[in-house]
Amino acid sequence: MSSFTTTDGTDIYYKDWGSGQPVVFSHGWPLNADAWDNQLRLVAESGFRAVAHDRRGHGRSGQPWQGNDMDTYADDLAQLIEKLGLNEVVLVGHSTGGGEVARYIGRHGTARVAKAVLLGAVPPLMLKTDANPEGTPLEVFDGLRAGVAADRSQFYQDFSAAFYGANRPGSKVSKGTRDAFWLQSMQVGSKAAYDCVKQFSETDFTEDLKRIDVPTLIAHGEDDQIVPIKAAAHKSVQLVKDATLKVYPGAPHGLTGEYEQAFTNDLLAFLKA
Repeated sequence: MSSFTTTDGTDIYYKDWGSGQPVVFSHGWPLNADAWDNQLRLVAESGFRAVAHDRRGHGRSGQPWQGNDMDTYADDLAQLIEKLGLNEVVLVGHSTGGGEVARYIGRHGTARVAKAVLLGAVPPLMLKTDANPEGTPLEVFDGLRAGVAADRSQFYQDFSAAFYGANRPGSKVSKGTRDAFWLQSMQVGSKAAYDCVKQFSETDFTEDLKRIDVPTLIAHGEDDQIVPIKAAAHKSVQLVKDATLKVYPGAPHGLTGEYEQAFTNDLLAFLKA
């Protein structure tokens, strides 16, 4: 296993496949780097260096009590990039990982960054407020925390339905896909899983998005039940200077099958452009 130790003593696991221009992937909650495996392989096969890490508290990384906050997630990403000596990086983030990418740029700039991709990403702000009426009510996120705290195994099994749109008529999502989601989710420490809900739901990334000054692909499923597009991609594309919006009609938050293939094709085209 490849890993490094952050300045606060947390071990961070990562995958590092292929060679060429680096593409660094940040995963969503409550998953780990394995969620990107299909893209990692195809990106590496296409002549790029594909890197993905398990966020602290998730997967094979350490599970510290402290540091389960967006600033530290972004700083961990910065330390990974610095450790591997990466430049001209393409940052790719899904869901919470999209927030991590935005906050990384907000805190560390784009000196090492060539492009960015935000897929089903939580920015600019998920929470419903007076200034953000399109957002999701706090009660929904309280429900996520309650599920993690009570019976997290059953909660993750149930949550996978909305995540992949398996609760929609005609869904073709396999039991194996949902089982894989459950398996990855069960590797998250309960403290990290609980803390992360506040981070992805209540963090305002508006100023971070305004600092993105590299070409950015913003991709989102039209039927995303986890991060509704109207409060996310539709607003983010107005804040990022050089952004292109790609909407997948009928697609859920977690992309599988034809939806996943469509995104992967767009990702590879964006990398090669």
